[in-house]
Amino acid sequence: MKVVLQNLTKKFPERGKKSRGEVTAVSDFNVEIPDGKLIGLLGPSGCGKSTALNLLCGLLQPTSGKIFFGEEDVTDLAAEKRGVGMVFQNYALYPHLTVRQNIIFPLENLKGKEKLSKEEMNKRALEVAKLVQIDALMERKPSELSGGQQQRVAIARALVKMPRILLMDEPLSNLDARLRLQTREEIRRIQRETKITTIFVTHDQEEAMSISDMIVVMKEGVVQQIGKPQDVYDDPVNLFVAKFLGTPPINVFRGSVKAGRLYIGNDAVLNVKGASDREVFVGVRPEGFVLNPQGALTCHLNGVEVMGRDISVVSTNASCENTVIRSIISAENSVDTGSASVHFDLKPNKVFVFDAKTEERIYFESGQAKEQ
Repeated sequence: MKVVLQNLTKKFPERGKKSRGEVTAVSDFNVEIPDGKLIGLLGPSGCGKSTALNLLCGLLQPTSGKIFFGEEDVTDLAAEKRGVGMVFQNYALYPHLTVRQNIIFPLENLKGKEKLSKEEMNKRALEVAKLVQIDALMERKPSELSGGQQQRVAIARALVKMPRILLMDEPLSNLDARLRLQTREEIRRIQRETKITTIFVTHDQEEAMSISDMIVVMKEGVVQQIGKPQDVYDDPVNLFVAKFLGTPPINVFRGSVKAGRLYIGNDAVLNVKGASDREVFVGVRPEGFVLNPQGALTCHLNGVEVMGRDISVVSTNASCENTVIRSIISAENSVDTGSASVHFDLKPNKVFVFDAKTEERIYFESGQAKEQ
């Protein structure tokens, strides 16, 4: 089921006795989600991603804008009539019911032509339980399950009504690191098998990038960028997106463009012919550094962290906004840890330049700069 959001906006009255204004949680949200894809709504806390999810499922009504499921306008349709499955952050399982009873619960309220017999309900519950691999746990109570198993029960309950759209709000946030990795792989497998258009909310960029077909990066209620995870990582439109994506985070330097050259401090690191002179921020991905004793960028060497096939060279530079610079290079390279400094060349495709005032990207082609 294709999902289209058109100019979607949600405003709330500002809280406080003296406040009479409004807070915009989602502003002019436009996105088209292809049928059968898994989409991650990504952003820091308070960016509006959960509000967008609640607008989609019908728990909130938009201030303005439209929501389409396929060709159907569902903007004013009641939540229970939208055909949406919802997985909540805290799972919302009934503690006194068994796994089977929790899964069947949404089916018990069906009426008219949709009403199912007890045998049909049990059959459908078993089908989704097998899909999420909890069919051996059907008679257990939630208290007898691990966090990951509880999450699967919540997913099974959302799927049992055969929804048109599956929505998930921070589905992995209550799990430990190992279970998060395992469960996100399960979510991807389930989504591929069911081919249900799935939208999930997360603040964890690694989580979103690892399983999403497409990510939507949000900040303060405004969509910053939409695209395939790797495309957004490789081509961020502004400094916020560049800083939000990537582990370790991007290294950000204060710099300047002078006479067609990009400077970090006093070091001329790249030719940027065609760019006008200005103050800029320079973002360099950790994998964008090349060790070179005669390299253009000089940094103070702090140490080297061994990571197996790679090493992380930890250094500092007076122009860097980060506490330390992390440069990921192959372990085949040798670093003189007794030296006070380390020198790098920069890979042009891993260097992003942003206007210091607007923080918008300044684009380059083949080493030639152009302004957007």
